[in-house]
Amino acid sequence: KAGVSPRLATGSIAAAGTLGQIIPPSIVLVFLADQLSNAYQTSQREMGNFAPDPFSIADLFAAAFLPGLLLVGVYVIYQIAVSLRTDTGGRDRSTGCGAMTAIDVWFAMGPPLALILCVLGAILGGVATPTEAASLGVAGALVLAGNRQLPGRRWLLLVPLSGAFILVLTQFGEALWDGSGSVFTFAVSAIGALAVAGGLFANIIVLFRNGILQNVLKSAVEFTAMVFAIMIGATIFSLVFRDLGGDETVSVLLQDLPGGTLGAVLIVMAVMFALGFFLDFLEIVFVVVPLVAPILLQLPMPDGSPMSPAWLGVMMAVNLQTSFLTPPFGFALFYLRGAAPKEVATADIYLGAAPFVGLQLLVLICLWFFPDIATWLPRYLFS
Repeated sequence: KAGVSPRLATGSIAAAGTLGQIIPPSIVLVFLADQLSNAYQTSQREMGNFAPDPFSIADLFAAAFLPGLLLVGVYVIYQIAVSLRTDTGGRDRSTGCGAMTAIDVWFAMGPPLALILCVLGAILGGVATPTEAASLGVAGALVLAGNRQLPGRRWLLLVPLSGAFILVLTQFGEALWDGSGSVFTFAVSAIGALAVAGGLFANIIVLFRNGILQNVLKSAVEFTAMVFAIMIGATIFSLVFRDLGGDETVSVLLQDLPGGTLGAVLIVMAVMFALGFFLDFLEIVFVVVPLVAPILLQLPMPDGSPMSPAWLGVMMAVNLQTSFLTPPFGFALFYLRGAAPKEVATADIYLGAAPFVGLQLLVLICLWFFPDIATWLPRYLFS
């Protein structure tokens, strides 16, 4: 309706939808960090370092933050350039497609964004482990979903938020009072905990009565079962592959490639990119990463320093992001085809996504020449 080119519109939507795979908290980064942690321990043992520094999900989250913002910036620059070249103007006033007001934007994006920042801040700040932060995210999502079902009853949102605010204040107060007034602190904390529990329970009841909670639980169980099934199959495959000497063959192949680290990383990135046309990211993470990561982590970085698992993980994550935009099995393309109007051709969706795949590869090149984009933030936060 706004007069924007169908290719630019569909490409922008599909590419923006895949940003959740690189900007934390991301399920791709969670699985990738788990595999890289095991590979890093293996590579360090083979190099004679039996007490390596641990590599955690928080490290990969921190490493992926700036590259994710870089990817957003590259997308925006491309969209502005194409809009100026095609002179769409971005909006057709005759159709009534006006911009959202600041209040509309806040109520649409504010609560989910605040929840994401709380979960991510809890992990990066060391306040909670990824598992505990996930529980916080689930509780917050239940509260937001319940409030949206009954928008006239704001107490469904205000009661648990007020309880959480009281709990945070009592924690800071206890630290400032150095343990004094513990009885008062306990009483106030109990009130806050009851408010959180009561508000959360009320939202769960609302979601259950509207039939939403059942579908969510079913989807969660199906997804979890699928992940564990893939993990079991990938583990069996890896064990058989290594027992037949496949890991040694891969190690010799990567180490003998011309170009050293550049040749090894380039061939691995090319293989992962090609597999992304036909496989989901889970299969690639659980099958390919355990085979190649222990070898790559023993090679030097482009600047000659020891290989950083955070940098390698971000390179793989950006590469895996292309799998959502590459046909024939790009999930973002299928989802968009189902949601787009019938007058939008499938060819426009594919052709619209192609430039964004190129932009993702451009970010990969930037990460190669400027690895500090991925390594600076975790080094600053955790060193």
